Order: sequence, then structure tokens, then C-alpha cells
Amino acid sequence: MIIIPARIGSTRFPSKVLADIMGIPMVIRTAQAARELDTVVIATDSDEIVELAERYGYRAVLTSPEHASGTDRIHEAAQKLGLKEDEIILNVQADEPFIEHEVVEKVYTLTKERVDGERILASSAYKIISAPEADDPNLVKVVTDEEEVALYFSRAKIPYPRDHHFNRYKGHLGLYGYTMSTLERYCALKPTALEEIEKLEQLRILAHGYRIAMTEVETESFGIDTPEDLQRAIKKHLL
Repeated sequence: MIIIPARIGSTRFPSKVLADIMGIPMVIRTAQAARELDTVVIATDSDEIVELAERYGYRAVLTSPEHASGTDRIHEAAQKLGLKEDEIILNVQADEPFIEHEVVEKVYTLTKERVDGERILASSAYKIISAPEADDPNLVKVVTDEEEVALYFSRAKIPYPRDHHFNRYKGHLGLYGYTMSTLERYCALKPTALEEIEKLEQLRILAHGYRIAMTEVETESFGIDTPEDLQRAIKKHLL
């Protein structure tokens, strides 16, 4: 099951999930990109998005507007859908309209292989980015151990290259894999200071001593946080 959390509000880019991308709303573009792998459901706090999803042939679940994170939103949707404990759930962010099918499939496979509910609660992906790209705080960075398990995520430029030039930063993608049981466990964890400071929901998992398995992917996609990002993405994919 692929669940796309689609919150109507956005401080930097109001109603961005409804933004037009070559005639199709962003959230629908994202659903179209992911549908080859599994059933797609949109979890939203907006009646407008529910109606939009249904118009394009996608199921939507209306969720509370009070959720602090997209993961909390997909958790409510998964509960309403009555998913079984071993169901694999992929959280694909609504602002990734150009995400490739192969990337989603790789995270699905990683979830199946490594998410165990004991040590590893979730899986995700990163792409290699350059030092100048890593300067952007909207592009989240991740550092991993030798087993490709996340050590930390940050908006800051990590790792810090103290003694030499470094040009292989790991840029995190807005894509997560869970099972229903590990999603339940994640959402039972209390929010933490690190999550609040960086405004990164995945830090809740690490702060409670659990881990996130990572995989490297090749992708041209990136999260859209501003109107300028949207224009850059459209221009890039029209070339």
C-alpha cells in the first residue's frame, strides 16, 4: 500500500499539493508516479483534495487537521483502512511529483528485507549530492554507518569536511517504508526535542533508539518546497 500524505496548508508554499504541473495537480502527479508498484491512497485533511482524488480515480481518506507530521497522518489513514500488521506501507511525500517508479520499488524491497520492528522501524533512500547542493537547508542530509543505517538527519551540511574538500553528501528523499506494526510503534513514540529543533519527523525514531535503513538511489526528483522549486522542476523535466 502506498499512502500519500497531502496537507492543504503550507507556510512557504500555500496549497502547494494542488499546484498545477502541466495541467495536473501536484498530488495527482505524485500518485500517478507511484501507482505502478501498488495501490495508492491519498491521506488528507482537505475535502477539496478528497474530491480531487476521486475525480482522478484515486481513493482518499479524510484525516485530522491536527497531525504534526505526515507519518501521523498516514497512520490514521492506515487504521481507517484496516491494514494488517505485516502490510508494507510506503509513505510517498505529495511534493515528489517526479519520483521514479524504480526508486519507490527499491524502498519497498528494502522495507521487506530489513524493517524488523526490533531495531529498524523504517526504511528510506538518499541520493548523492554535491557540496553546493548540500548548502540548501531545504534539502535534508543524512549520514549512515557501514551497514547503510542512518546515524543522523539534518538540514545542516553533514558531515562537516574539516580537513579537505568533500563532494559526496547524501541527500535524503521524502520516501519511507514501514510495516503496519512498525508504523504503529513509531506513532506511539513521543515527539522529541531533536524533531522539533530541525523540524524533521524522522529524528523521532533515532532519538528513541531505533534506526532507519537507507539505500542509495539514482533520481532526478527532489522535494518541492517553494514556487521557485516547482518552476525549476518543471523546466528540468521538460528538457
